[in-house]
Amino acid sequence: MKNFRSLALAALVALSAVVAAPLAQAANKSKDEGRLEDSGQVLKEVLGMPDNIPQELLDKADCVIVFPSVIKGAIGLGGSYGRGAMTCRSGENFQGPWGAPTMMGLEAVSFGFQLGGQATDFVLLVMNTRGASSILSSKVKLGADAAAAAGPKGRDTQAATDVTMRAEVLTYSRSRGLFAGISLEGSTLRPDNDANERIYGRKIAAKDIALKGAVPVPAAAKLLIETLNRQSPKHRSK
Repeated sequence: MKNFRSLALAALVALSAVVAAPLAQAANKSKDEGRLEDSGQVLKEVLGMPDNIPQELLDKADCVIVFPSVIKGAIGLGGSYGRGAMTCRSGENFQGPWGAPTMMGLEAVSFGFQLGGQATDFVLLVMNTRGASSILSSKVKLGADAAAAAGPKGRDTQAATDVTMRAEVLTYSRSRGLFAGISLEGSTLRPDNDANERIYGRKIAAKDIALKGAVPVPAAAKLLIETLNRQSPKHRSK
């Protein structure tokens, strides 16, 4: 009788694991889709601000990365961790419309008072092919593996010209309704391959998603892609 109870308990535990795994997978996929939707909303709001990213810079960007609601202290004192999405212009030499996004992770150093315990949104512009390829291939440290700078805002054309000559990635933040360029040097970017597998239903390299058009744009990314195709339909730097 005792052995029977043990076997029954073991079977129940195994069955619970079998049932729980798909439920957990579905819940994580829902969170990933929520991040895509939030990324689109953040970008739409940022580009709708009166003193936002200079149009000249957005038109020269090969890719855009959005991290919505990054919370200070998420990975310990003085740091933060966020998840978001990266989308690139499609086609040879980035001349086509914005394509399907790859999910991304951000591990950031302390930003002091700018975070202040509240959620901060980050928008990053990737300005050249080398930067895009590096970020999509592996974990990249900004300032070491890829040159980064706080992005200028508004209509300062001279500042926009100067900064693009020395940076592969331009970085911006929005916290408490304030939008500004911010230095993210020391932070790391990496493809979130697990999230990509959940979103697209199979294992697929981030570079294949973003640069090779291997998958269609998912429904959750509709606002993100439509916003970019409307705000910056043509690449102006080539």
